[in-house]
Parts: sequence; C-alpha cells; structure tokens
Amino acid sequence: MPSKALFVITTFLFALVSCNTKPQTECYYFGSKKLFSSGTAIQNHAKYSNETGYGFDFENKDKVQVKPGINSFASADVPFYFSVKKPEGNYEVEITFGNPLVASLTNIKAEARRLLLNNYSLKAGESTSKKFVVNVRSPKIDSNREIKLKAREENYMNWDNRLTLEFSGTNVAIQKICIRPIDSIRTLFLAGNSTVTDQDCAPWASWGQMITAYLDQQIVVANYAESGEALNTFKARGRLDKIESLLKPGDYLFIEFGHNDQKQQGEGIGPWLSFSNLLIEYIERARNKGAIPVLITPTQRRSFNSNGEIEYTHNDYPAAMRKVAKNYKVPLIDLNEMTKKLYESWGPETSKTAFVHFDANTFPGQSKALADNTHFSPFGAHEIALCVLNGICDNKLELEKHIINFDKNYTPYKPNMHQMWKVPMSPRFESTKPDGN
Repeated sequence: MPSKALFVITTFLFALVSCNTKPQTECYYFGSKKLFSSGTAIQNHAKYSNETGYGFDFENKDKVQVKPGINSFASADVPFYFSVKKPEGNYEVEITFGNPLVASLTNIKAEARRLLLNNYSLKAGESTSKKFVVNVRSPKIDSNREIKLKAREENYMNWDNRLTLEFSGTNVAIQKICIRPIDSIRTLFLAGNSTVTDQDCAPWASWGQMITAYLDQQIVVANYAESGEALNTFKARGRLDKIESLLKPGDYLFIEFGHNDQKQQGEGIGPWLSFSNLLIEYIERARNKGAIPVLITPTQRRSFNSNGEIEYTHNDYPAAMRKVAKNYKVPLIDLNEMTKKLYESWGPETSKTAFVHFDANTFPGQSKALADNTHFSPFGAHEIALCVLNGICDNKLELEKHIINFDKNYTPYKPNMHQMWKVPMSPRFESTKPDGN
C-alpha cells in the first residue's frame, strides 16, 4: 500500500509539473466575450502600460475603436498598434481578423515594422485566423555582458521588452490575438548594416524586415543588423557574441557588409585583409555551433553614369567576399550584381521610388526634401527581399522549402513597379537619415 500510494503521489506531482511547465497561451479579444471562451477583454480605453502589460500603443492609440456586439472587433481608419509585455524569446502569434460588415484588406507587421501579412483580402462577413512567428529580444548576452546599443536604438521597438503588432489597411477588423511562447525553432539570424536592419521608423526600410513575410512557421527571423555597422564594429558591440550565444545546429547566419567597411582606413584595413579575415571568423564561429553561414555582397548604391548604367562604388569588397565564399565553400547571394540589374531595369528616374526620395512636407514636420541613394523605401526594401529569396532558391539552400507566397520566377531583370506596393506607411516617422549614408 505505501508503495502504491507513493506511486500515485509521484504520478500526480509529475503531471502537475508538466502542466505548469507547458507553454501558456495568452489571448486578447476585442469587445464581446461571447465569441471566445477565455482571455482578456480589450475595450476602447485599454492603452498600453507596464502595469497591465498590454494595450493599444504608440501613435494613433487614441483613434482605435472597439466595436461592441456579438461580432466585435478593434478598428481604426489609420494604422494602429497593440502591444503585450514579453521577455526575450520566440512566440507564435495567432490573429483572428475580418470585418462582419464590409470587405477588408489587412496588413500586419511585428515589432520594428517586420512585415508578416501583405494585403490580405476578405469579403464582408468573412473572417480568418493566421499564425506567425515573432522574435522578441533583449541586449543581454549573459550575466555579465550586453550588446552596446547606439543611443538612437534605445527607443526602438526591437528593444522595448514587449511584443508589438501593427495593423493597417482598409476596414481592418481585429477580433482576437493569441500569443504562445515557442521553446525551440530554427532561426535565421541576420548580421549587417542599414540595408539589412529593422528600420524603426518610416520612410526608411530594409530587406531584413520584409523577408519575414515569406517564411513559414518553421523559421523565425532574428535581425541583429544595425545602421552604420561594419564587420568589426558589429563584433565590437557584442552583436556577434549575442548571435553566437543563441545559435543552434541547423540555424542560418546571413552576413551582408561592405557599405561601411570600405570607409575605414588604417594599417591592415582593407578588403583583402581585415574584411576577409573577419568574414572568415564569422563563418567559423557559425560553423562551430553547427549553423549554416551565407555571405551576401552589399547592395549597390543608386549611382548611374551617363549611359544609364550603375557604377560600382564598393571597390574590391564584393570581390573579396566572393573569394572568401569560394575558398571556404560558403553559399553566396550576390546582391551586388542583382541590384545592379534591378536598378538598371527601372532606370535612373523610376529607381528613385525604391529609395527614400520624397518631396518636402510629404510627412508631418518634414520641411526639407529627402533624397537618399543608399537607403530604401518600403517598396524598394521589399524588392531587395525578393532578390534575397531568389538567391536562396538559386543556391538550393535547404531554407528554400520554408519559403511561402513567393513567385520563384521573379527576376531583377523584370522587377515590380512602385504602383503594386499598397502597404500603408507606418505612422512612426523619422526624417534623420540612418547611420552609414
């Protein structure tokens, strides 16, 4: 009897521990609870605070209306945000949306404007649920070290200890949001500069925050790129250490540098010296963790000659990267060549739409025109992401099987035109150019 009683108690305690350690799903529904059996009800006044740990957030939080009734939902005529306080980790986010009254068109972004859903159309009365994976991160590397963030990064949504979702479109109607932590998932880590990073504010954008819309729920993107970084400064700030601390066998590390590396001067610095040696270090540190490194040559600058051809402005840095990739048998995505074809296909004038070229007073408080030939508009960043996806497929990376919603016939020789891009601009705006211009 005692042994049997002990067995019963042990079994009960094991079940209790298992239950308590199971990832918990938190749900937030908008308006009437009749639609959902459990969760937190969100009303018009639910603005984000650290005390509650959830709510409407950032710009336009006062403009969101929660429509009451059986078919209740949150909506606004402008893009709006909803945040939930979350620690570092990966999360599955399930969103139920659809307008019971009229047809709707929905766009969804996460954190610092990572695109998740692009112009999803529903008829009046239709609703659907979509699942996404989102990486939430902190600067902490271990108990003694942190990434050395730049001053302007400290207010970025990627580092604010909460998971933020942005909704935009036409007749958007968000009914329910459920969030569940994911213990283990393959990760695509990104190391790079301003052409790769999650640009926090419009009208700036980069391909790293667009590629997220084209990968399935088996891959999460962790983008540690930052404006102004070169291989050595990325390493010095602890970003490579942070990535290395998280790398698992089967993960990917995409590495794109060159824009800022070429500006450095001094003894031992150059494409065939410090740049190549650091590329080799990045490769070896990834491989030592069982991860798969991929080299990406730097995107071209929008610099046309009199014949309408793009001028090469990165000196020998792309060539050095190609040589390292060949010598160390690393997959190479040659964005330097692909973007040359891309910009020339558009031509000198049309290509401006892919970059931050906006007249004065296009945005609130923007008194001067913006004319930047390095950094991308959201449309341009999206086109670069399509080029990266093309490179993944051309290299026949295993990652290709996780690509979704992508036309593999896409080519920079026949790119999309700006008119096809319908995703509304995010309401957070910054006129200051990113570092590394």
